[in-house]
Amino acid sequence: MTPSIKEEEYFTRLTLENKRKADAEKLLRREEHEKIQLKELHYMRCPKCGMKLSEVDHKDVKIDKCSHCNGVWLDAGELEVISKLDQSVLHAVFDIFRK
Repeated sequence: MTPSIKEEEYFTRLTLENKRKADAEKLLRREEHEKIQLKELHYMRCPKCGMKLSEVDHKDVKIDKCSHCNGVWLDAGELEVISKLDQSVLHAVFDIFRK
């Protein structure tokens, strides 16, 4: 017995839908892999010159400093923490990064 046209259409649609789902999953896996690679490549690197950053811990704030261009970088929320420090502590933080 040969399949009817409707049966052939059904299985063709089913095959195409399964292929679309597999392609979408493959794309998600590829994007996640690329995201991980980019993080590994750029993690703790200076956005300006690309050299390694070192963490300086001061008053519960970890400030990232580039040893090459002397750039100072803050993570999310750190600027707010620094802005709440009193002036003497704030000057001490800035003195750490003066050349």
